[in-house]
Amino acid sequence: MRFLVQRVTHAEVEVEQGIIGKIGTGFLVFIGISQEDTKEIADKMIRKLVNMRIFEDVNGKTNLSLQDVAGGLLLVSQFTLYADCRKGNRPSFTKAGSPELAEDLYGYIVSECRKQVPSVQTGSFGANMKISLLNDGPFTILLDSEELVPNSP
Repeated sequence: MRFLVQRVTHAEVEVEQGIIGKIGTGFLVFIGISQEDTKEIADKMIRKLVNMRIFEDVNGKTNLSLQDVAGGLLLVSQFTLYADCRKGNRPSFTKAGSPELAEDLYGYIVSECRKQVPSVQTGSFGANMKISLLNDGPFTILLDSEELVPNSP
């Protein structure tokens, strides 16, 4: 599982000319799910995400969490985080989870985040989306379950 986390001052997702999700200060998170991912892996990734301290305190140090700044989450499913570009010029997506598995785990991640973060917005699974954001920093972090979760795929 991969979470591409961007600290933003605002972000929104549009589908078919309508905005369906929008946040102010917070994290825009692109979520990639592999075929081997589970709810247990998702739980560990969510815990890391919601507790990350990457907002600046009064001294300019990255000491504050999403909760400390009353930030929101905009969660967007993105299977292309599992693109394999080693051969040729056309990426392969064989490591990405099946649409059924990915949609189920994406829904689970959204549900669990809503239990911990008051403002959680989403994209539309499988839709062609337009994402607008203002990255604050810029600050972008890749959380990869292969690095965070022992013995994960």
